[in-house]
Amino acid sequence: MAENNQNAMAGKAPAKPKPAAPVAAKPAAPGTAKPAAKPEAPQSGVYKPPVERADTNPYKDSRVSALGTWFQERFSVMIPVIDYLKKKEVPQHRHSVWYYFGGLTLFFFIVQVLTGLLLLQYYKPTEAAAFASFVFIQQEVPFGWLIRQIHAWSANAMILMAFIHMFSTFFMKAYRKPRELMWVSGFVLFVLSLGFGFTGYLLPWNELAFFATQVGTEVPKVAPGGAFIVNILRGGEEVSGETLTRMFSMHIVLLPGILLIILAVHLLLVQVLGTSAPIGYKESGRIKGYEKFFPTFLAKDAIGWLIGFAVIIYLSIISPWEIGVQANPLAPAPLGIKPEWYFWGQFLLLKDFSFPGGELLAIALFTTAALLWVLVPFIDRRASREERSPYFTLFGLFLFVAFIVYTFRVFLMYY
Repeated sequence: MAENNQNAMAGKAPAKPKPAAPVAAKPAAPGTAKPAAKPEAPQSGVYKPPVERADTNPYKDSRVSALGTWFQERFSVMIPVIDYLKKKEVPQHRHSVWYYFGGLTLFFFIVQVLTGLLLLQYYKPTEAAAFASFVFIQQEVPFGWLIRQIHAWSANAMILMAFIHMFSTFFMKAYRKPRELMWVSGFVLFVLSLGFGFTGYLLPWNELAFFATQVGTEVPKVAPGGAFIVNILRGGEEVSGETLTRMFSMHIVLLPGILLIILAVHLLLVQVLGTSAPIGYKESGRIKGYEKFFPTFLAKDAIGWLIGFAVIIYLSIISPWEIGVQANPLAPAPLGIKPEWYFWGQFLLLKDFSFPGGELLAIALFTTAALLWVLVPFIDRRASREERSPYFTLFGLFLFVAFIVYTFRVFLMYY
């Protein structure tokens, strides 16, 4: 029975096929082609062609020194930038010397940043400790007096170079098409530089700075909405320790942050659009030639930086800025209060317009002149057509002479 059951179950299972006997492969007849391989079935989905990716370091096979190879492997993205700078050229003519003042302005700004960071290690922006920290820097910190003097003198040098650079650019009509935005960004940088001077003036918290800030922040009150601006600057109704804190924060955080963004835009435009020659110089053949920006022009610029730094060191030693007397808000204002020299023109114009409503008129004149100045590239159509525009030249000459005359008048009044 068991045997019959096993046979029955075996009958139900499918029979296993017998393996085929191996057959020897027949050799192909001579001269007959082999059959082509069967093509593979295409994969399902969207066809994507192979992507050829660029080498991350296309300069790895260039013949340079071991140090140069090390830098190329890590900073190969900068090599096209350097090659571009090598191709950039600066025109040479009798007014080429004015091109160097933009670099000098940038150099003194860098000096400001470096010396400011060093001073920041010891300065305390409080009403109780600000003046004492300046005295400590001046008298106790090794070479603190020199760092403080370099910071003060380089601030004035930076604004002076910015003045020269702005007026030389204007008279050479370098603002004309397509450099309108270069001019606008440069004007914004100039205004920010003045803001650095104004906010940094109060930081020593001495008597002169305290009352000069009180007078300076009082000016916007006569304009519509000026009281709101004054409250923001002062942090209250009067100049106090809160004002010192706000000036400090604007001086080291707000203004530098905005300036670095605008400066990056300005330098990018300078590199992309190149250096402008005065109107008619190319056509009349008054351009003597062109020199490479890198390294020829940049090397000459660096020589100017070294000379400028030597002058700053010299002035810091022979004519140091005094610390003065600690500010006392309850004391009467001393005689002879005035702002820094770059605000003398506005300061004296406000004094000349001391009649009723005169201060508002003076502020309106400031604002109108500034708006016309920044919009000159969009108004001066003749310069954009490479034609002379004598009326705009006279406008710039009038502002320049007015600034010089008013500044000299203040100098005669107080010195």
